[in-house]
Amino acid sequence: MVFSECEESDNLTRMKDLSATEASRRFSELLDAVEHRGESFTVVRHGRPVAVITPATIADGRTLKDLLLRHRPDPAWSGELERLRSLLVEERSAWSD
Repeated sequence: MVFSECEESDNLTRMKDLSATEASRRFSELLDAVEHRGESFTVVRHGRPVAVITPATIADGRTLKDLLLRHRPDPAWSGELERLRSLLVEERSAWSD
C-alpha cells in the first residue's frame, strides 16, 4: 500500500498523510498496515488533519501493577479527596424519585 510521503508528527513518529476519501476506499488495507506493520496515518480532509490512525497500545495487569508499585500514593491524597467530596452538591431530578 503506497500513501503520500511521511510527515513528522509532534511526537516524532513518522506518519503518512492520507485523504479521507482514500482512507474510506482502502480502509481494510489501512487497518492491515496499522495492525501488521505498526504504521501510523494522518487522515486529511480539505487540506486539514482531522484524525490520526495509529496502533492501539495494549497493557496487561502486570504492566499496571508495575506502574502502581513504582508510583506510591501521596499520603495527603485521602485527606484531599475527602475535602473535594465535601464540596460536591447532590442534584436531584424529578426522574430519580
